[in-house]
This record gives sequence, structure tokens and C-alpha cells, in this order.
Amino acid sequence: MDTVHLISSSLFIQSKGRRYTYNSISSVKSLQKRTVLSVSSVLTSQGGDMILPEGTCNDLNFTFDFKSYMIRKAESVNAALDVSVPLLKPLTIQEAMRYSLLRGGKRVRPLLCIAANTPLIAACELVGGDEATAMSAACAVEMIHVSSLIHDDLPCMDNADVRRGKPTNHKVFGEGLAVLTGDALLALAFENMTVVSSGLVSPERTVRAVIELAKTIGTKGLVAGQVIDLSSEGLNPEVAGIERLEFIHLHKTAALLEAAAVIGVIMGGGTDEEMEKLRKYARCIGLLFQVVDDILDVTKSTEELGKSTGKDAIAGKLTYPEALLGLEKWRELAEKLSRKAKEQLLGFDSDKVAPLVALASYIASRNN
Repeated sequence: MDTVHLISSSLFIQSKGRRYTYNSISSVKSLQKRTVLSVSSVLTSQGGDMILPEGTCNDLNFTFDFKSYMIRKAESVNAALDVSVPLLKPLTIQEAMRYSLLRGGKRVRPLLCIAANTPLIAACELVGGDEATAMSAACAVEMIHVSSLIHDDLPCMDNADVRRGKPTNHKVFGEGLAVLTGDALLALAFENMTVVSSGLVSPERTVRAVIELAKTIGTKGLVAGQVIDLSSEGLNPEVAGIERLEFIHLHKTAALLEAAAVIGVIMGGGTDEEMEKLRKYARCIGLLFQVVDDILDVTKSTEELGKSTGKDAIAGKLTYPEALLGLEKWRELAEKLSRKAKEQLLGFDSDKVAPLVALASYIASRNN
């Protein structure tokens, strides 16, 4: 069976004893510094409690009001998003954009609504930046995230009727306008990121952040994941293999979280070493989020989650519970991904890293 691994922007395919590499990195040394994250490698890693050295943050030994932190940051993001989409003509498209972008309330439930923003702002603050420096990029990531949800909910994709407790965009405004709404949010994201951040972030850092975000949503990220997801419907999990499922979720879910953390470091003026640590952290919590999401899809109701449930099974989609043969493997994987994510935060200031440690724990234990 062919094995597929994602290493940052590189795709490694192991087939019949040969390794084929598709990437834009020419230096062997730079490749050696990057770590493969795969479900199989996480599951086979040794367990045990993670002991953080003095001066770092252990979520078992510190108190951090994560809910209050999330509410404060979400309120700031909501205010910035509200200003970003004024009611201009034509009103219909603006109303459709605001419907999906601003209906998240305090954005504590569901976490996915603000998960991309939290590591971005926290990562920026972690490396010496501040909320104002990160806000334009945080809004851009949220716009792209919402754009992907609108398109993902369409009948030609996942055909979902409910999102965040309300009818999906195409159910309210029609399929045609929903497509245009997603497109408009995508364009607005880059406009917002480049114009609003002007004067706060150097042009060099802004360009670097834009490249990171653009790469994430195209054929190296979200689009690639969705293509493989669509082509995998109805496949037998044993035939498809865990590698295919891993590829889907690394691109559809983890990629945007990874970009958010990396962009936060870029906007905050962090080092390449800090960037790689946060990249690995975000990749872990991205997979972790999807592991939990797949379980909730089959164990919770639509009312409890605020979105359509059970559709993955009906559509014959690959999911972790099915591919990993039961809840015990899922629990083991979730625990190890959470631990692995926190390991990437060793060496950072304990106070500044607290939101990211708490976020990993929150994702692992969430119920909606």
C-alpha cells in the first residue's frame, strides 16, 4: 500500500520501496529538520505523562481562565469583522456575508468558529506582538474559514442544512448566492489582511503572511483535502487506508490552523525556530480537532452540536472512528495528539503560552 505523508508544504509518497518527493525545497538539510506527523506514528509513540521543566507551562499545574480568554478575544474579533463587512450595495451579498460571518455570538461554541483565530492571536502575543498587530490576519483567517464552510455545506459537497445552529447559507440565500458569498469572503480576506495591517506590520512580513495563507487554501491545502474527500466517498476504510484519511484532515482541518499559528508568529516578528514549533503544535491540534469532531458526529445530535450530524456515515465518508476501529483507539489518539501538541510549547514563557496549552486541552475534551 502506498503511504502518504505531509511535511509542511511537501508531500512524500512511499510506494513499493521507493520514496517520491514533491516539494519546493531543494536543501536536504532543510528537509531533515522537518518532522513527519502521521496518525500511525502518534499511535505507536510511547505514552506516559509529559513532565514540563521549570519555567514552562503544564496545564495540570496552573490555573488559566480559558473561557474568559476566549470570550475576550472573540469579542475583539467580532467587532473587527463587523466593521470589515458594512452594509453596502448590493445589499443581498453583504447580508449573506454577514449572515455566515457574524452569527457566531461570543464564538465559544462551536470552537471551530474561533479556533483559527485563537492560535493566531496567541502565537503573535507569544513571540512579542500584540492583538492589534494580529487582528487583520485573524479576521482574514476567519473569513477564509467561513468561506470554506459555506462551500463545504453546498449540496454538491457535504449537502448540510444546519451550521452553528442555523440554516446554512445556501438554504437562506440560495446556492448561487452562497457560492458568490464564499468567493467574496475569500477576496475580502486578502484585502483586509493587506490594507488594515498597513502601518502596523512591515510590508515584508505582510507579504510572507499572505503567501503562507494563499498556499494553505489552494491545491496544497484546503482544496487538495476537499478533492480527496470527495473522491473517497463510499470507499472501504480498509482499502482506503488511514493514510488517505490523514491526508484529508491534514489539509482540510489542520492546514488552516497551522497557517493561523505560523501567520501569528510572522506578524509578531517571531523567529524561524518559534515558527516551526508553533507549526507543529497547530498541526497536532488540527488533527486532534478532527478526531474529536468525527466522534461527535456519530455520538451527538444535531441540536447538541448546532450542525447536521450523521451525514458522514450516510455519504460513506471516511472517519476516524470507523478507520481506527472504535472509540478506544480514538481516545488513545486524542490523548497522544494533545500531549504531542503541548510538547511543542516547551521553552516558551509560561504566562504567554498558557492560552495555547489550554486550547489543546479544550479541544481534546470538548463535547460540541
